[in-house]
Amino acid sequence: MNGNNPYAGAPGVVEAGQPSKDVELTPEQRRMLRRAVAQIVSTTRTYLPDSYAIGSELSYGSNGPQATVAVHPPAGHPVSAGFTPDLDDLESGLDDADRREVARGLAASAAMQVMNAVGDGVAQTAR
Repeated sequence: MNGNNPYAGAPGVVEAGQPSKDVELTPEQRRMLRRAVAQIVSTTRTYLPDSYAIGSELSYGSNGPQATVAVHPPAGHPVSAGFTPDLDDLESGLDDADRREVARGLAASAAMQVMNAVGDGVAQTAR
């Protein structure tokens, strides 16, 4: 009957008999997180053609706020990157280099999905 216990959680996430560690963000922290995720989406769009669908989601998990950016390529499987920022990072803003790295990684992974799905069977149209 562990599932009926309101304090039950995954091992290592919530101590038995302790309430969950919900972290409530201030309005400014929420804005900073939304702005950082929007910049990752925007930067990822600059690396890829319009046929790639790019989106994001902000949610709250057992470890606090979570951000996910996903890319659905025109062929192949979708790819995503998720992270749980530290509250200190939200206060100072997420580093530009980190945002660019996430965007580049997503774009490269999405391009690889297309290459894997299409394979070598594509005839060259130009030199």
